[in-house]
Amino acid sequence: MQRRHFTFAMAISALATTALGRQALAQNNQSAEKAGGPDGSFTFDFDILTDEARKRASSDYVPPDETLPDALAKLTYDDYRRINFNPERTLWRGHAPFGLQAFHLGWLFKAPVNVFTVGGGMARRVDFSAKDFIYREPLDAEKMKDTTMPGVAGIRIQYPLNSPDVMDELVAFQGASYFRALGRGSRYGLSARGLAIDTASPDPEEFPVFTDFYVEEPKEGDGVLTLYAALNSPSVTGAYRFLITPGDTTQMEVTARIFLRKTVQRLGIAPLTSMFLFNGLNRHAFDDYRESVHDSEGLKIVRSNGDELWRSLNNPEKLATSFFSEENPRAFGLFQRSRDFGKYEDAGAHYEMRPSLLVEPLDNWGRGTIALIEIPTDLEVNDNIVVFWVPDGAIEAGQKQEFRYRLTWGSIEEDETRLARVVNIATGTGGVSGVSDEEKDPARKFVVDFEGGALRNLSPDADVKAVVNLSDGKVVHAAVSRIETSAQWRMVLDLTLPDHVPVEISAYLAQRDMRLSENWLIQWRVGDEQRS
Repeated sequence: MQRRHFTFAMAISALATTALGRQALAQNNQSAEKAGGPDGSFTFDFDILTDEARKRASSDYVPPDETLPDALAKLTYDDYRRINFNPERTLWRGHAPFGLQAFHLGWLFKAPVNVFTVGGGMARRVDFSAKDFIYREPLDAEKMKDTTMPGVAGIRIQYPLNSPDVMDELVAFQGASYFRALGRGSRYGLSARGLAIDTASPDPEEFPVFTDFYVEEPKEGDGVLTLYAALNSPSVTGAYRFLITPGDTTQMEVTARIFLRKTVQRLGIAPLTSMFLFNGLNRHAFDDYRESVHDSEGLKIVRSNGDELWRSLNNPEKLATSFFSEENPRAFGLFQRSRDFGKYEDAGAHYEMRPSLLVEPLDNWGRGTIALIEIPTDLEVNDNIVVFWVPDGAIEAGQKQEFRYRLTWGSIEEDETRLARVVNIATGTGGVSGVSDEEKDPARKFVVDFEGGALRNLSPDADVKAVVNLSDGKVVHAAVSRIETSAQWRMVLDLTLPDHVPVEISAYLAQRDMRLSENWLIQWRVGDEQRS
């Protein structure tokens, strides 16, 4: 699989950098012209949108028309950065808790997206124009005023998230089916997508596109915003509903109704996309003053029986895939657990403020697989981590699939009373640290620190052991001890692992037959620690 290099600027000036594969821009933006009342309005609800998606799935896919007026088509990266939405043109400004703005067409964003507002069961198209944007020099604002806009590149929702008198960006949809949201005090980091198709499979990856957005007009005092989206691609069509509730963590209840035009090899539900460059696992491979660089540090899985897994993310030497077979999982997601500035030392990016994102199925999803894709990268502008749910069984043309789930964005509190959590991880040469040997020890040392749960109440001489499992290789040494002056316990493993073979490592802390910690996992290939 070719690395997808994501480099576009989703947020200009006050907004943060985002990520999108260039392939996504070539997908469909097919949207039939709507007809209805004298003001152009038409009857709308989620079932009508679903019926349109069903009908569209029975017709051939038509690529989008990406022909733009010259003034839009010739916009460069620097030009695009000089365009801002005019805040005074924000929809519902001053009379509703939410605001709606649009992203400008041009640069990488050539496929027009249609936007409608919905009120009283009727939808009305919003025709954005150059009057809705501010063009900073050296752009010619007068010239842009004469340019017809066939649509926009996406939308963003505003809300007074951090202060009652300041409208913050809450949610943004831009590029293919990518979107991201913030909890209180967060800064943009990882993204979600509507759907992933054939990611890391023998077939080329396909990027479905949200072609039309329908946003319910909020009323004063509303705490929930309802947004609908139509999805289209060569293989699928879809109707989506998002119920968005802002707060300390922002929650979205998502209903995805998907119709298959074609048989696909791998259908990815609730896909998440993030970045992991380095931390204690591979910091020595980067000549960098910072301690860690990542938007997410681990994949959390809560199994149907309540068992919890923590899979530390890695930046491998080669494309790495891990698959976790589950039946009706309670949750999975990408987490940024480390919230201390000192763990990152980046006064610009502030990785300690990047949101975590948890997926919780609202129905029984049956048997399937949580897929984790890790792509090698040398740059932090590349999103190289992908996670999604793959349902068991053939996904064939003519099928309908429906999935309901909750997305929680922000600094997510975890219950640390039942099980201890992984709070730090590092690796290095095996053997006794700080001792110079003529020959390098062949073992690899993994150091994992745990905190919370019953560990807090155990004396330093408590009989806590590491329960370790390897798919290959051998455990040379395993030790567990409490870190003095700390509530943390440290697990140290020396492992001999085969060359050039990915090895799945799992371990947890236990006292007699009682599990004390979540299950820590990592996939390791000898040589990963040497990449640079």
